Amino acid sequence: MNYFSQHSLEHLPSRQRANLINTITGYKSANLIATRTPQGTTNLAIFNSVIHLGSNPALLGFVLRPLTIRRHTYDNLKATSCFTVNAITQEMYREAHHTSAKYPENESEFSMTSFTESYKDGFEAPYVQQSPIQIGCRYVNEYEIKENGCILMVGAVEHIYVVPGLLHEDHWAQLDRAKIMSVVGIDGYALPELEDRLAYARPNLTQKSILDGPQEG
Repeated sequence: MNYFSQHSLEHLPSRQRANLINTITGYKSANLIATRTPQGTTNLAIFNSVIHLGSNPALLGFVLRPLTIRRHTYDNLKATSCFTVNAITQEMYREAHHTSAKYPENESEFSMTSFTESYKDGFEAPYVQQSPIQIGCRYVNEYEIKENGCILMVGAVEHIYVVPGLLHEDHWAQLDRAKIMSVVGIDGYALPELEDRLAYARPNLTQKSILDGPQEG
């Protein structure tokens, strides 16, 4: 096996080190986060760090890089408290990746891509109309990761929109039905395929598939 000690990691070229650490932890979620300035200019940016933080109350988080330069997503979120999280499909990933380009604050990534702004239920931040899963969130808190200056942003889930056909009867979302992508590192894109869904694990019991729906016992 290839081996890297902490010492050897510190002496790798920065891009090689970043690629290694970003990819070895596995596949990450691929989402577009949309915000809007108080003046109405929208912003759209791809993130690979959106995570589930809890379901009661419904919370999610994402990680922002250090605020050593202007972060439009952060500025807009703090000014309006609203943001949306939008899943990326196989048809969307190339355009979604383009939102990582550094555009001026007064230039919306929506206008630089084929994505369409969508507003629903009086929520101030735009959704991405093409996305099969759209989540409207409101800012709750933020936590500085002191070791590297990154910021964990926490949002309360206020609205969820899911296209028909993705949800099982128990509301379990089968993402591969919509060809929802994942990210490897920061620039690799993969299309996961569901292998199985297993029942709750109990000691000394054989694992049962519940892919066709939860089963008793």
